[in-house]
Amino acid sequence: MEQKKIAVLVGSLRKDSFNRKMAKALVGLAPESLKFEFVEIGGLPLYNEDLEASVPATWAEFRTQMLKFDGILFVTPEYNRSVPGVLKNALDVGSRPYGKSVWDGKAGAIMTVSPGAIGGFGANHHLRQMLVFLNVPTMQQPEAYIGGAASLFDEHGNLANNSIKDFATKFLTTFAAWVEIVASGRKR
Repeated sequence: MEQKKIAVLVGSLRKDSFNRKMAKALVGLAPESLKFEFVEIGGLPLYNEDLEASVPATWAEFRTQMLKFDGILFVTPEYNRSVPGVLKNALDVGSRPYGKSVWDGKAGAIMTVSPGAIGGFGANHHLRQMLVFLNVPTMQQPEAYIGGAASLFDEHGNLANNSIKDFATKFLTTFAAWVEIVASGRKR
């Protein structure tokens, strides 16, 4: 089986964020069929259609980079019951120019991680709404809202909670199968 290339987009810019720690943990637990690459989104200028006349180099690089992936793993916190602005901006930059979206038809999965009890539920569902419009077939189950983030990791940033580790493994195994399904549909 050919390895599928998966972009990892983390919605938090903080170096030691819970979401970045979770994304790294997920990559470490992933099945061999998936090959992950972190794509940094913090340096993308805010989307402004006027800039399409002379596309910023960072936009062009991001768009080209995203085209090589079979799927996207989004790991994000919740800011004010939605996704962080940096993640929304990346979605906007990648969706333009009209008709040339880098997101179109790629398999997606979402995990939200939060110190709070509801685990980023609002951000998870707002992101799902956007991905429907962008034609990113997003894995439906298992849903992944991870709360209590402050107690999930040891002092080295590794997952210290076995039930979350087991859940994350199941999440990734299901995502690997989902990527295969979506990829086979794209080849028709």
